[in-house]
Amino acid sequence: MNEKTQSQGTLRSEARIAHGALHRLRQDLFVDAFAFRPMPPLEDAKVARWVPWLPERLRHWARWLPHLIVVGFAVLVFLGTFAMSYDIGPLRGLLMAGYCLLVAAPPALTLFRPVGAYWISLFAVVVGWFATSAFSPYGSPFGQEAFPTHLAVMTLVVLRTRPRLAVEMWLVTFGVTAVLSVFSGSGAGDVAPVAFFSGLVLIAAAAVRAWREERRTVVETQTVTAEERSRRTLLEERATIARELHDVVAHHMSVIAIQAEAAPYRVENTPPELATSFATIRENAVAALTELRRILGVVRSEDPDAFREVDPEAPQPTLASLESLLDSVRGAGLTVEAVITGAPRPLPQGVELSAYRIVQEALSNTLRHAPGADARVEISYVLGGLGLRIINGAPSRLAKPSPGAGHGVLGMRERVQMLGGEMTADHTEDGGFEVAAFIPVAASEATAKGGAA
Repeated sequence: MNEKTQSQGTLRSEARIAHGALHRLRQDLFVDAFAFRPMPPLEDAKVARWVPWLPERLRHWARWLPHLIVVGFAVLVFLGTFAMSYDIGPLRGLLMAGYCLLVAAPPALTLFRPVGAYWISLFAVVVGWFATSAFSPYGSPFGQEAFPTHLAVMTLVVLRTRPRLAVEMWLVTFGVTAVLSVFSGSGAGDVAPVAFFSGLVLIAAAAVRAWREERRTVVETQTVTAEERSRRTLLEERATIARELHDVVAHHMSVIAIQAEAAPYRVENTPPELATSFATIRENAVAALTELRRILGVVRSEDPDAFREVDPEAPQPTLASLESLLDSVRGAGLTVEAVITGAPRPLPQGVELSAYRIVQEALSNTLRHAPGADARVEISYVLGGLGLRIINGAPSRLAKPSPGAGHGVLGMRERVQMLGGEMTADHTEDGGFEVAAFIPVAASEATAKGGAA
């Protein structure tokens, strides 16, 4: 009983496999066989990499080179097939011209309807078979013209579609050939070597197609990974900015709350209305602090350990701490000079903090990506805001591979955009790198900051 049940299970499994194979064959070769699937031109980057010496205008036309090669092959097939029909009358010449067109059209058709081109090419093989049997009893049962072109068509179809079509087209082609051999009585002596050779060619084409698909998948995966890494880095940088801004805003809100609480005691006989106003100001400041801490907790909940090493009570750095930052990077081996133009003045704390972080990140990138290079930091106090320029020369030695390269620029750009400024970051002509930013500061803000100081 167990053996019978096992045998039935095996038969059902084999039936499912056969049904799945027939279903795939039907989907690949019969459903929408003549669907319009144009072959796109080559990418500009690929053409520039293959033939960088071509002028720009010729590179544009070089994208269509594969199409031109296929069409040229079809023309050669037509001329070569028609040239073999000599010493024939007008009627047979007209029939032969139609047959030549039937043989030569499928290669060109693979550019637009690849599966349909296969069926037309197979029909040409069948017509060539009967024509050879009728007009040349001692000739090859395949016809000297149709089958080599049919093999080329199958190869092009595999390269244009998917690898498994190689097996499916091979089975259909030689299944039809075997049936023709039986009905024509020509035997299958010539079928086996041709089938073997055709199988080798189609296997090679399938391998090339599979390699191209795998390579494209790897490139797409790498692109998605790079985008995800950039997005994650940007979110982490925003979380850092949120924590720093919390410290800045929390300090000012705490001062407001304390001053509002102490103000009534500094004035004798404080009117009740004024005391109520100061109490309301203090309550609003405390409520704002509570909401600010709650929002910061949401931001930091994704990575609770991101700021473990940062002292929450430590004051945030400003441009007044720039010299200590320069001393730190000099101790790491970087030769850097600082140039300050304009009259230094107190700026809003958010601007000071962002400017300090931009200089810090730019110098860190110099240490990481341009070892041995000199750096220069320029800070310009102008009427409308603050200008920053950090530039380094070309590295004197190779830099060690650094994962996540380029993500520091995202953080700097995010800080500048948050404050309504503009920033550029690009390589210089001498092989170095330059970061330039402008952070606008309203005159009223700077004046208020100076008065508070």
